[in-house]
This record gives sequence, C-alpha cells and structure tokens, in this order.
Amino acid sequence: MKIAFIGGGNMAEAMISAIVGNNLTEAGDVTVSDIDGSKLKILKQKYKIIPAASNLIAIQGKDVIILAIKPQMLVEVMPGLKDQIKPAQLVISILAGKSIQTLSNGLAHHCIIRSMPNTPAQIGKGMTVWTATPQVTAKQKKLASKILGSMGVEIFVDNEKYLDMATAVSGSGPAYVFLFIESMISAAVKLGWAPEEAQKLVMQTLEGSADLLRKSGKSPQELRRMVTSPGGTTAEAIATFEKGGFTDLVSASVKAAYEKAKQLGS
Repeated sequence: MKIAFIGGGNMAEAMISAIVGNNLTEAGDVTVSDIDGSKLKILKQKYKIIPAASNLIAIQGKDVIILAIKPQMLVEVMPGLKDQIKPAQLVISILAGKSIQTLSNGLAHHCIIRSMPNTPAQIGKGMTVWTATPQVTAKQKKLASKILGSMGVEIFVDNEKYLDMATAVSGSGPAYVFLFIESMISAAVKLGWAPEEAQKLVMQTLEGSADLLRKSGKSPQELRRMVTSPGGTTAEAIATFEKGGFTDLVSASVKAAYEKAKQLGS
C-alpha cells in the first residue's frame, strides 16, 4: 500500500505513526507534501517517510491520498489537484466540515472517503467516524477501516449526515472533557489542594471512572446511582448540577457544535 499525505500537521503525524507503527505499510511507501519544509524534515527524521516537493509529486503512483490540511486551506489546494487524481486512487479526507460534494466537485474525483477523527488519535485512542461514496470498492473500504482503526476505534456509517453529528460529539468532544477537567481542578484548588495534587486527583478519578464504565457492563446511570447515596455528599453535588441545568447545557452545547458543522459544510 502506497500512501500520500497532503499536509503534515499533527493529525497527519498521528496517522503516519499509527500506519507505520502497525506495519500497514513501509515508511518508504509514505510520501508527504506540506508548505512548511520544517515539518517535512521532522517527519522524515522521525518516521523515515519520503518528503515531496509538491502535492502532484506526492500523489503519483499512490493507492491512497489522505487530505490532512487545515480545512480553510482546501480551497487553495483543490485547484492544483483537480483532474490529476486517477479514478482508482482512494481519497480519504479528515477535514472537519468539508462535505463529499465539495471534495468531489473541487477535485473532479468520486472515489472518496470522508472521516472525522479526534485528537486522541495522536496516542492511538482516537474515535473516527467515516463514510464512503458508492465508487469506493469493498477492498478499499477494508483498507480504510484498517487505516482509520490503527488510530483507535472506527465506525462506518452509510449516511454522510452522521459526520456532522460525529463532529459535534466525538470530534469536538475532547475539548468538552478538557473543559470539565479544568473546572474540576480549579474547584479542587479553591478547596485548598495544591494544583499538582488537584490535577492528580481529577485525572485518576476521570481515568478510573471511564475504565469502570467500560469494564463493568453497567450504564452510566446505574454507576452514578451506585455512587449517589440519598442525602449524601454526591447527592448534594448532583442536585446542584441539576439546578444549574447541567444536562440541558451539555445538550445545547453539542447541538450548537452540530449546527456549526452543518453551516461549515454548506
């Protein structure tokens, strides 16, 4: 499998690390193009990939072309690639908010996978949702599943509408989690904990809770009720969350992200 990356930023590096690290292809079969020569130099040193002087050089003879640029750069990149991609070459986009129609029209190409990974992919704990055009073969879908799954967990959906939903939930989700962690640490510090100890308390609580949920076979509601004794400290905190409209606020925030994703896509 020969792969070209258009863009060599953080997500591209996460994918390169996963693909090469999981022996899906040889480093010498991975070509990367980027306007930032220093990024290419670093990627070459770390992963032994082949830097390319241009996007057109990068895609020559490749089975898979991965678009890993910033979404706002797409309008500048597509004209140079239009009509240059062979029908059998698979294009995988990881660009938030850029629809298959936008990609297909701009590239004059129809064998396209649109995916939505998230930043934990950088440590192999990512969540990626993806879909494909009818022109993508069963063999190419299997290949895409291996590529995207090498970064963590992948889910295929048969309707592109779920990509905007995924953007709002899993794509943007790490930022929501980080915000909650920030708030918990800040609250612990206000109670009197040193910042370093507060972070350790919160991080272990978060990791332990997530692992318990994953391994217990119980729902989040069940586990929450198990911790929440009537009239106890947890019940008091939960009541305060509910009084502040915590659940509704989370729902409204995710919906706002979803509407923004649809707006960007249009």
